Amino acid sequence: MRTPIIAGNWKMYKTNSEAVDLVKNLINLVCDANNVEVVVCPPFTALESISELLTSGQTNVGLGAQNMHWEDEGAYTGEISPLMLKELKVKYVIIGHSERRAYFNEDDESVNRKVKAAFSHDLNPIVCVGESLEERENGMTQKVVQRQIFEGLKDLSADDAKSLVVAYEPIWAIGTGKSATAQDANDVIRHIRAVIGSMFGPEFAKELRIQYGGSVKPENVSELMDEPDIDGALVGGASLDAASFAKIVKFGG
Repeated sequence: MRTPIIAGNWKMYKTNSEAVDLVKNLINLVCDANNVEVVVCPPFTALESISELLTSGQTNVGLGAQNMHWEDEGAYTGEISPLMLKELKVKYVIIGHSERRAYFNEDDESVNRKVKAAFSHDLNPIVCVGESLEERENGMTQKVVQRQIFEGLKDLSADDAKSLVVAYEPIWAIGTGKSATAQDANDVIRHIRAVIGSMFGPEFAKELRIQYGGSVKPENVSELMDEPDIDGALVGGASLDAASFAKIVKFGG
């Protein structure tokens, strides 16, 4: 049985103090959520404060980062290394988000490097894949996500990838208010699971958790989570409010 994972990607929102206030509220709101894994991914500037907050007492909220470099250290101005994340007790790291691909020229090769670095440092990558509106309208959805999976996870073994999480995020649904129908999302995620199965074996694919992301809200999360292949959500805007995110956790668990 796959445990659903609900992760909040805060993007470039929340100052350090705002982030602390949000998580303090969230901890109380989701304290009885036992059948779902909860993760928050604040900006880098808030990671240390949130880490201290989450490790100072008992809580079921885990910590994630929104990105990282593949090198341990070096002359990479403005970048964050896996060693820096590990010291802050970060558990998850989002890799290959469509905004990183679109605005910062990340490609499948850099995703692959980052995924390998994450695994080598016992960080759990949340690897994002998804198609643009043009690609969807041209019937290329399956081809696009298949390429992103093959290239992003190449040269890895099933043992390497055992802590992998995949997030299907159709680009046209991110921050637009539009969302794929639950059935459409499940169909693509089923295809992703089949691609993963061809790489690492059907048993591995059966256990793999695949999230849906793209304008997930309290109003649509239950319908999405009712689908058999959807194992959680990567939540954007709705994770910036503790009450809203807590409702998604409740309905998604």
